[in-house]
Amino acid sequence: MAEKNYAQQRASVLENLDGLRVDIDAEKRIGYLILDREPLNIVSYTGRAQIRALIEAMDEDNDIGVIVIKGANGCYTSGGDVKAFPDIPKNKMSDLHWNIGAPERAEKPVIVAMEKYAFGVGFELAMACDFRFATKDTLVGLPESSLGQMPGSGGSVRVARIAGLTRAKDMVMLGTRIPAPKAHDWGLLTDVADDAEGLQTMVEGYAAKLNALSPIALASLKKVLNSAYDAPLKTSLEIEGHSYEKLRWTHDYNEGIDAFAERRKAKFTGQ
Repeated sequence: MAEKNYAQQRASVLENLDGLRVDIDAEKRIGYLILDREPLNIVSYTGRAQIRALIEAMDEDNDIGVIVIKGANGCYTSGGDVKAFPDIPKNKMSDLHWNIGAPERAEKPVIVAMEKYAFGVGFELAMACDFRFATKDTLVGLPESSLGQMPGSGGSVRVARIAGLTRAKDMVMLGTRIPAPKAHDWGLLTDVADDAEGLQTMVEGYAAKLNALSPIALASLKKVLNSAYDAPLKTSLEIEGHSYEKLRWTHDYNEGIDAFAERRKAKFTGQ
């Protein structure tokens, strides 16, 4: 009953998408979540819950092996809908990180492709993804301090954990906009492309590599690596050990061993 109610709730959230659309490339097994709202693909308050619901739905879609988040019309996003902020209730705002953290919870790999601007909630969403790519002229940042506010969807915490406290204070407290090459040097980005065409090639190349691997092994690895980022060493080691043990019982593991012995490419099924 609880699962049915949740499914109904998610379906209602997905009605009348606010500046979001989905495009599925079944041949390449890529599901695209596209931010598409004028101006500069700003993300509305309603859109945050819809982003979560869309990622959850794509995570359950067997035609999708890798989820990619990107922006329309040559821009990722300039951030949230700042002008609408005063109209949003001031309470019930402490759990925004749950919606924007959906990429991190997804079992499938999630890639973000950033162009031009990656600010505010858009960069927070990117920081929850597994792989972050940008064009070299992209600027990333969390500029909320200039509004007398702070990031509220996990951005400041993830930047501090990945880039370090000193860099996080410089970037987040001052609201500094960081060029993509510098963000890459800080460990905030996986790689940087020269232009939009190169970015798409990079994304599709990574997706192809990921789709060639065992989905169940990737899901287990993602869980283990996220725990290493978030949990004490002892807990992370236990999660790794149990995950390793369970993978030995899977079809994909046996297929991988057979393919290695027979010197052929493995055909993984996610079972």
